[in-house]
Amino acid sequence: MTKHPLLLASAAALLLCTSIPARAKDEDPGASQAIDTNSGEWEGIVNIDVSVLMPDYREPWNAGQPSGGSGTGFLIGKNRFLTNAHVVSNATKIVIRTMSDPEPHAARVVHIAHDCDLALIEAEDASHFEKLKPLTFGGIPKLNTEVIAVGYPIGGERVSVTRGVVSRIDFRPYSHTGVDNHLTIQVDAAINPGNSGGPVLQNRKVVGVAFQGFSGRVAQNVGYMIPVPVIERFLKDIEDGHYDHYVDLAAGDFSIENPAQIKALGLENDGHGVLIADVEPAGCVGGVLKQGDVLLAIDGNPVLNNGLIKIDGELIDMNEVVERKYAGGKVKLDFVRDRKKQSATVTLKRFLPYVKLGLQYNQRPRYIVYAGLVFQPMDRNLMDAHSIRDPLTSYVFDNYMTKKIYEERPEVIVLTNVLPDEVNTYLTGYQQSIVDEINGVKIKTLKDVKAALAKEDERAGFIKIKLLEKGRPLVLKRELAEAAHPRIMKTYNIREASYLGEE
Repeated sequence: MTKHPLLLASAAALLLCTSIPARAKDEDPGASQAIDTNSGEWEGIVNIDVSVLMPDYREPWNAGQPSGGSGTGFLIGKNRFLTNAHVVSNATKIVIRTMSDPEPHAARVVHIAHDCDLALIEAEDASHFEKLKPLTFGGIPKLNTEVIAVGYPIGGERVSVTRGVVSRIDFRPYSHTGVDNHLTIQVDAAINPGNSGGPVLQNRKVVGVAFQGFSGRVAQNVGYMIPVPVIERFLKDIEDGHYDHYVDLAAGDFSIENPAQIKALGLENDGHGVLIADVEPAGCVGGVLKQGDVLLAIDGNPVLNNGLIKIDGELIDMNEVVERKYAGGKVKLDFVRDRKKQSATVTLKRFLPYVKLGLQYNQRPRYIVYAGLVFQPMDRNLMDAHSIRDPLTSYVFDNYMTKKIYEERPEVIVLTNVLPDEVNTYLTGYQQSIVDEINGVKIKTLKDVKAALAKEDERAGFIKIKLLEKGRPLVLKRELAEAAHPRIMKTYNIREASYLGEE
């Protein structure tokens, strides 16, 4: 579940992908131990090689940039291999190999969950893997217990095993999207590229999937794995053949630990209750909770005043209660408003505005090109690709949630580029600006741009584009723009004038 406010800065400090250095007594902590390849116990752990096509958000009409990578996966059922979403994102070709068979076998994605960085893949020809033994799942490992990660890290082609000790169980950002937060297990060992998607084992059972490490200088030998509750939720979600994504309360909270504040809110001084700091109107608690309410319990589980809740004997973030539910499920909330206790049951759903603020995958960039003007919907991929520094555009992106901008503009449309031509001379200063109106039509989605460009302005023969908080509009003479458009398309080798997305 994405927790509000967004933790974009925290997520940016994390790197993807995994290999945990060995911790043998008489060995360099950074070394790894090769596994006996004659052991059938490890045959279900496979190397994954991927060819990818990275979408080009700067020139969205292009196919993109080819690239590649590798990771690890493991068998969990008949021809079903679990791995990380980031290993197979934007994949055009996937091949898998076992440690005893170097022959590559074609594979494909069956289900992918970017919000929790997990994916399920299958071999196109399952016969090569019929005799492999699936790995089985365990539970959440205890603190200060040893685990081992098995996979194919960089530095060699054979499988390796590395060791670490469980040092923390926490609710943390997942760097694949940069905005999603879930239960995470920290290990006191560095995570390196190559092991992504590999199993983390304890007593020969899977207790996690290695997936990211810490890239900052303030922490050394810190790695993370996705724990079993997150894995099981993903597998349960896809049982009906479709992934429905995580649900979210879409509300921000604030700890209540100050004695004066506790008294002012009329609460019992028993260490329970968190203040509701913000509620998204379009979220599942919109119209139910209000700013200033005090949340006391979720599904009967008391919420401590620091936002923690006890589940299975462990104190974890209260959002974990919602984390384990599914779209369409119910949750009961007990809260205090104006010193009176109340209860409400809400239906859980995904909160889409969060998605735009995170990195996205497996989708073609949407755009419209007209007379050299390039219009694109704002999201994290776009902001990063164009290195947008326009103060207003950056402000709108940073405050898309907190200022509820998504209510007025479901899609913020940006004039990202002006492809030079005599028809649009001296217009480059409008680049990276937000489009407010075109020919008198308020722009709320990319489809509005297409409809508005076809509309005649009150001053016949002109196209007038108003940019948000820009004093002077951008004006084109329609006759000249229409004549220049095919010339510009040919000059810049643009085959399609627009891509609005799949219907």
